[in-house]
Amino acid sequence: MGQHTSLYSKHLDAGAKMVDFAGWDMPINYGSQIEEHNQVREHAGIFDVSHMTVVDIAGSQAQQYLRYLLANDVAKLDEVGRALYSGMLNEQGGVVDDLIVYRMASGYRVVVNCATREKDLAWMQSHADGFDVTVQDQAQLAILAVHGPEAIEKVCAVLDGERAASAKALKNFRGFESDTWFIARTGYTGEQGLEIILPSDEAPDLWDHLLSVGVKPVGLGARDTLRLEAGMNLYGHDMDESISPLAANMEQTIAWEPAGRDFIGREAVTAHKAEQLSGQLPILTGLVLEQRGVLREGQKVLCENGEGTITSGSFSPTLKHSIALARIPVDSGPCQVDIRGTLTDVRIVRPNFVRFGKKVFE
Repeated sequence: MGQHTSLYSKHLDAGAKMVDFAGWDMPINYGSQIEEHNQVREHAGIFDVSHMTVVDIAGSQAQQYLRYLLANDVAKLDEVGRALYSGMLNEQGGVVDDLIVYRMASGYRVVVNCATREKDLAWMQSHADGFDVTVQDQAQLAILAVHGPEAIEKVCAVLDGERAASAKALKNFRGFESDTWFIARTGYTGEQGLEIILPSDEAPDLWDHLLSVGVKPVGLGARDTLRLEAGMNLYGHDMDESISPLAANMEQTIAWEPAGRDFIGREAVTAHKAEQLSGQLPILTGLVLEQRGVLREGQKVLCENGEGTITSGSFSPTLKHSIALARIPVDSGPCQVDIRGTLTDVRIVRPNFVRFGKKVFE
């Protein structure tokens, strides 16, 4: 038996099929994964992501510490509530993890992946030496993510007046604190929505209130197809400790300026940048298969100038055909994917397929 979130019994009551996910018993679906996917694209769905790790960073040197720890620059967070996405790199420029960091009144809040929890906490602690900083795992907190075109309206319908007004006014990558709650406009689906971090013992009541206004529970299966349609990476698949962020469509998470800021992995990714400019570094891009067949992780991609690999692939419920993220040589021309021994033509597109329920590539 794995670890349970505070919503475990709610998942069972909703008919969830539970699976092991990095040591946690989590819902993969509650019936039809495609219906859950479409619920988020068309209405509003709720995910229990309480298995993810919330870490609070405080102390007089919290900013200096995070400016060294992360490739992106938390100095950009010039007001409480702002958020940014970053990679946390090793000395070789590989991705230890990808994460969201929020500016809080008392410091910073970082949310990292579940599967990398112990590794990340050890990494963060090991690099805190020499800084006046505390790194505190907030295991008592739950996270509910509510996404879809009706999500904000539905969430505001069950919040008290002050929280509802603040949630409705939020802009993207902004959040606010309200007593022991933190509510943010961040997410992993390509839809508008809110992520609510709150004490675990308060999560079941919020779950019930949201279901009472028509929000439907959604499992990790649909969460994966939603994030793939949005072109969002999954750690351990599209990048890991051996992959440069420049080869994982994550260059936007590197703050190269100011030039004098030293962060872990800077020297390595600077060398990777030179390799990228000379065409030696592969890219992570999108693939589209508009005929029959399914693109899946691990399939070989054969290009005019070399070979690559699909890192994430699936049938897209929104587009009604298969899509994938793949790491291939730069400047590749026409490509084919080996699908069960048959070379099948695919089209290269920008690694972003669906936003707000609509196709976004040509």
